[in-house]
Amino acid sequence: MSRRWEKVGIIAGGGELPRQLAQAAHDMDAPYHVIRLNGFADEAMKAFPGDDAGIGEAGKIIRLLKKSECDAVVFAGLVQRPNFGQLKPDWRGAALLPRVVAAARKGDGAMLDVLVETFAAEGFLVIGAEEVTGVLRSEAGTLGQIVPDDVAYADMKKAAALIEAIGPFDVGQGAIVREGFVVAVEAAEGTDAMLRRAAPIIARLQGEEGDGGHRAGLLLKRPKPGQEMRIDLPTIGARTVELAAEAGLAGIAIAAGESLLLDAEEAIRLADERGLFIHAYSAEELKRRT
Repeated sequence: MSRRWEKVGIIAGGGELPRQLAQAAHDMDAPYHVIRLNGFADEAMKAFPGDDAGIGEAGKIIRLLKKSECDAVVFAGLVQRPNFGQLKPDWRGAALLPRVVAAARKGDGAMLDVLVETFAAEGFLVIGAEEVTGVLRSEAGTLGQIVPDDVAYADMKKAAALIEAIGPFDVGQGAIVREGFVVAVEAAEGTDAMLRRAAPIIARLQGEEGDGGHRAGLLLKRPKPGQEMRIDLPTIGARTVELAAEAGLAGIAIAAGESLLLDAEEAIRLADERGLFIHAYSAEELKRRT
């Protein structure tokens, strides 16, 4: 895989994505340096070369990246919006903070735009996760043995339209729809917490229908309209499949070419084992099916 960069800095939050990126860079002998964000990066990230920094230490992060001769950066992993009043920024972070706070009032998307602009102004190429691995974004089609039916396609269309409609309000990238009924919309809590929140609602619906607990409905993940595609792409993995199965859903749909599938082999194996589909849909496909 040809690269636009010589050495990448991986700014690591929580979750599996930062580890996969670092491992991919290691496996293909691509130079990299990890910045582990205090309070967010997993312990496993300490196995990779890098440094620790707080999310308010913008100056330190930039200095460490330049010292390690990184010419590109990738933002990866979960970072909860901080309490800005309790941050302990360095001088660069303090100078940047008013812009970040002002952007945060407009939504997470605007806040991420400020981060991208800041690192780009320092001469870094801001890249997406797929430029490190080359294989993460999901191509269109069903990814396992279970195939979505017509009801599932109708739920996909409704969930995709819902996220499109509420996207300008900077609401999350996920929704759960069950046989036309909107069960949940992802907000600040994230996908995993939304699935846990939806589980008792779905169980109640199953009980009311007297259907013996058959699987129905889906989780759909897609980008918000106008989203910065280099940061915070919709992401699922094996843990998502587990929670969707526990919630009684029939499957998971993701926007083809605009979503990340982590631990793809394990996620697909688990979905087949639990009787769920994983389907990467395209807008054209949904138009044809409904």
